[in-house]
Amino acid sequence: MGDVSILRTMRTPICIALIALLPACGAPKSVEETSKLDRLLMWMSGSFSSAAQAKSTEGYFDIRLEMVPIWTERTDGPWMYVEQAVAAALERPYRQRVYRLRKVDDGLYESRVYAFPDAKERAGAWKKDKPLADLSPKDLEEKTGCAVLLKLRDDGAFAGGTLGMGCENTFGGAAYATSFVTVFEDRIEAWDRGYDKDNKPVWGPDAGPYVFRKSVDPR
Repeated sequence: MGDVSILRTMRTPICIALIALLPACGAPKSVEETSKLDRLLMWMSGSFSSAAQAKSTEGYFDIRLEMVPIWTERTDGPWMYVEQAVAAALERPYRQRVYRLRKVDDGLYESRVYAFPDAKERAGAWKKDKPLADLSPKDLEEKTGCAVLLKLRDDGAFAGGTLGMGCENTFGGAAYATSFVTVFEDRIEAWDRGYDKDNKPVWGPDAGPYVFRKSVDPR
C-alpha cells in the first residue's frame, strides 16, 4: 500500500466505481434507508483518537477528531460540526468543517464538506450543547469537489471517498487532495493525501489510513 505508483493506478478504478454508483434522482427514502442514514450519523458522532496507532506505527501522529450533530431541528440534514487537532495542541485545531449527510441511493450516502466564517474563534465549539447555533447553511461555503461518497458494505461498514482530482487543496504545495474513508461502529479509518499538479504525493501517509478509535464523549 505504500507504493506510490500502485496508489496512483488504484485511484482511477475507485473513482469509476464510485461514479457508477450514482443514482437517478428522486428516489423516496424508505424507513430502512432512513435508519441506515441514522446509523451512519451515530457511528460518525463522538470523540475519536489515533493515539494507539501513533504509539505502534512510525510516521503517524496522535490526532484527535471531534464530530457532533448540529442543527438537529432541520429536516435537510443530518448536519455535523467536525474539529480535528493534534493532541498536543487541542486548542488550535487545524481543520474545522461542517458536514452534511444525505442518502443518494439505496445503500449509497454522501458527506458534503463546508467551511464557515470565523472558524478559529469557534475552536472547541463541539463542547457546547448547540454548536454553531448562530450559523445556518446560508453562512457556509461548500468545498466543491471534496464530497465523500460512502457505500454500505456487506459487513455493515460505510466505505468510499472523493471523486477524481476535484478537491482543491494548496497545503504544502498541493494542487488537490483525495480522501478515502471507512466508517465502522467503533472507529473511522481516514486516508487523506495531497498531490501536486504532476499528481505526485506531497503530504499524507504513504502506508495507509489513520485509524481513529472512538472513545467516550468527554463532555
